[in-house]
Amino acid sequence: MADMTTWRFTKGHGTENDFVLLPDVDARLDLDADLARRLADRHAGVGGDGVIRVVPTAAAADDAVRAMAGRAPWFMDYRNADGSVAEMCGNGTRVFAAYLRREGLEATDEFEIATRAGIKGIRIEGEVIATNMGPWRLDDPARAEADGFDSLVHLQGWAEPWSALSVDMGNPHTVVALPEGVELDSLDLLHAPEVRPTPPNGTNVELVRVVGERHIAMRVHERGVGETRSCGTGVCAAALATSFWAGDAEPTDDWTVDVPGGRLRVRALPDHEVELAGPAALVADGTIDLSAL
Repeated sequence: MADMTTWRFTKGHGTENDFVLLPDVDARLDLDADLARRLADRHAGVGGDGVIRVVPTAAAADDAVRAMAGRAPWFMDYRNADGSVAEMCGNGTRVFAAYLRREGLEATDEFEIATRAGIKGIRIEGEVIATNMGPWRLDDPARAEADGFDSLVHLQGWAEPWSALSVDMGNPHTVVALPEGVELDSLDLLHAPEVRPTPPNGTNVELVRVVGERHIAMRVHERGVGETRSCGTGVCAAALATSFWAGDAEPTDDWTVDVPGGRLRVRALPDHEVELAGPAALVADGTIDLSAL
């Protein structure tokens, strides 16, 4: 870093869900909404689905995050492409972990990172990185138990809404099981799906098609971004919702989830937690003049 306007960055992706990573080991950078939005711009910035600041947990602005510093030295300070703050990002955790390992900030195959959704455990398995995404829950378990759904999703081009299930992964998700005869490729996700009742903090929306035993395909419209090639927390939410619809009150099996950007594995863990595993790639390094954005 030559000065406060020239900054190093790394570009990375997890199943083509891409991010701009900004190393800030001295906690000097103010990653506000405007800067994140300009960095993520695919025409005038670096371009990405989100921006991740790599900062010591002890230097985080949030008291709850700083409290994690004893277990997780590094905080994944994440913003969506529109500049909004997000609790965490599943694919982003793998890219963040790959960066920490490459830079020597973490040296072991197992370590923990801090996010706004709590501490996430990382395990390196060769080319695959697994993240313990922590606890999950159905937003309205009583209603879900009664009829299997708790929301309605209106999608551009379809007159009738589709029933959906809300899953909390530390960030909000609304999962739709597509009716027979509706193909994933036919859906218009250029427009944000309308969810009723309206979630107070917005929601990611996953559209799911079962393609085999414990195997689903998915497209996603991410809150604050639009359609992305993959969404890690969304992949977990989709697998858990589909497992629930299959009659598994407490999922125990692995699921394979195909997204436009690749393939991921979802594994149910004890204590109502879930693990996401897949690749991560760091594809470019450079410097950017922040004053020119």
